[in-house]
Amino acid sequence: MKRITFWALVAVTLLTTACALPPFKSAEQPKADESANMITPMTEKRETLVATGYAVISIQNHRNASQQRLLAIRASKLDAYRALTEQVYGQQLDANTTIADMTVMSDTFRARVEGVVYGAVLVSITPVGDDTYETTLSLDRRIVNDLRSLYIAQLSTKRY
Repeated sequence: MKRITFWALVAVTLLTTACALPPFKSAEQPKADESANMITPMTEKRETLVATGYAVISIQNHRNASQQRLLAIRASKLDAYRALTEQVYGQQLDANTTIADMTVMSDTFRARVEGVVYGAVLVSITPVGDDTYETTLSLDRRIVNDLRSLYIAQLSTKRY
């Protein structure tokens, strides 16, 4: 088992090291236009972004069943907004892996999303099964472009 773990770690190390090296360019390679190498993300190809959020009714912190349902609807809507924000701005991921004696001792990660979303359309709020609500939101491409422009303008005026 230790031998398999050792070789797996060696393979991962070699692969990640190879990813960090600059690409090899020979003298015969013609220089291509940099913009031709850009790949358009899938989110750029859609006219509307759609996001879905979920929440469980029974875990809502209230004694009254009706209030629990309302809180679950609200939580599922916030979850859908979070998913929409991820699509507009992306996620920030922080990861940390600790290895000692060629063994993974700790492997943790944290995800964070931050942004402003306006103009989202509430598509549906649907009960799923007996104990869950599903909320679906959509956001038009023009609004997404506007949000990104505002975000970039805000970053350019931010002083460190």
